[in-house]
Amino acid sequence: MSKKKVQDTKNDQENSASKIEAIKNLIFGENIVQYDSEFETLKKDLQNKKEHLENYIDEVRNELMQSMDSLTTDVNIRITDLEGTLEAKTNEYAEKKVDRIELGKLLISLGEKISS
Repeated sequence: MSKKKVQDTKNDQENSASKIEAIKNLIFGENIVQYDSEFETLKKDLQNKKEHLENYIDEVRNELMQSMDSLTTDVNIRITDLEGTLEAKTNEYAEKKVDRIELGKLLISLGEKISS
């Protein structure tokens, strides 16, 4: 397109926009300013609430991550304790005659403690 055609198209768009604005002013008159003001107020309010909710979501996410880390650490400590107990009991039974039924019960007990 030539520069003249582009400029003419731009001018036509500006004229159309100004005509639409004039028609809007004729139809709505002074009310349009009030509507625009109310819409801006609502937009600002929605934006503030959105930011507040995003901040709240971030806080909750951080708290959940900390809780999960704490729980993971606690579970790992308990598993380590259970492993130590199992090893101690196994060593105790190794010194004695190994009773398979008692060893089976001990392993079942350990499994139940891990799953709970």
